Amino acid sequence: MAATHHLDISLTLDDIGWHFLNFGHPSHVEETELGLRELGLPEVAAMFHEAYEIMRPTIDEILRQGRDYRVVLEETDAMRRIHELTDLARQTIGQQGVYRYWADYAKKHPDRVFDF
Repeated sequence: MAATHHLDISLTLDDIGWHFLNFGHPSHVEETELGLRELGLPEVAAMFHEAYEIMRPTIDEILRQGRDYRVVLEETDAMRRIHELTDLARQTIGQQGVYRYWADYAKKHPDRVFDF
């Protein structure tokens, strides 16, 4: 679930597509998606997954080849969908962000919070 923290920041400062330029390693993506599901946000997990599938073919081109993020996504006509997914994720999560769901999770599952 801790991986969802980075997504929360990305949705606040950037967009869901840009998130994968910072945190696009497959294991991090998988942990974030699992965390969203664990927090009770399966619809956001589905949006996240769709955004990753859009971004995955372009990550190398943008990061290693130095191409502009927006130009690459506009060339592939993906920018519109990234904006839609960003807006939907923000609306679904709400203004308090992912952390509200962490608090709800801790209340529902106190036995899972402090597992020492």
